[in-house]
Amino acid sequence: MIVIALSDGPLRFKDIHLTVQGISGKVLTDTLRALERDGIVSRRVYAEIPPRVEYQLTALGETLSTPLGVLRSWAEAHIEEVLEAREAYDLRS
Repeated sequence: MIVIALSDGPLRFKDIHLTVQGISGKVLTDTLRALERDGIVSRRVYAEIPPRVEYQLTALGETLSTPLGVLRSWAEAHIEEVLEAREAYDLRS
């Protein structure tokens, strides 16, 4: 979800957090660090007061946009079936 959020261009932490719903700040921070370590995301700090930090996809990260776009399309096309399966499962449990 973070890669998809960044596929339209650089975002600040708070904007990523708003886009990727249901993720805690700590998990988002840890995930961004892991993606940066893997060379998928770059982090840019601006020398301003207050400090501004932006994250963006690297060239390697941009190669994920197409396969993740396909996955996103699948999820959007099948969300109702997934929700129905969850509801049926929860009723059985």
